[in-house]
Amino acid sequence: MLRIMLKSKIYYATITDTQLYYKGSITIDEKIMKEADLLEGEKVEVLNLNNGNRLETYVIKGKRKGVICLNGPAARLGVKNDKIIILSYALYNEEELKRLKVKFVELDERNK
Repeated sequence: MLRIMLKSKIYYATITDTQLYYKGSITIDEKIMKEADLLEGEKVEVLNLNNGNRLETYVIKGKRKGVICLNGPAARLGVKNDKIIILSYALYNEEELKRLKVKFVELDERNK
């Protein structure tokens, strides 16, 4: 049996920008993506600590400047300086579960 489990969690990311008229997604600094084991196009869940909104979208690689940008319709669910949590999940079989180590990335005010 396969189970959907948490794969990575980015704590306390700060939204640096929003782009309403964009194709959609969340842009994340490529360094943060690497630390959290996220791939471009990977599905993520975004939890907004300021307003309680939750959304699912996919990741776009951003420049190494601490960028966290909500794009497209997601831009309506958060504003600059909101704090968010970004979660990714994966399917694991019973053997993989024994070795599962969730990646936790905690960011400061500048997304470093």
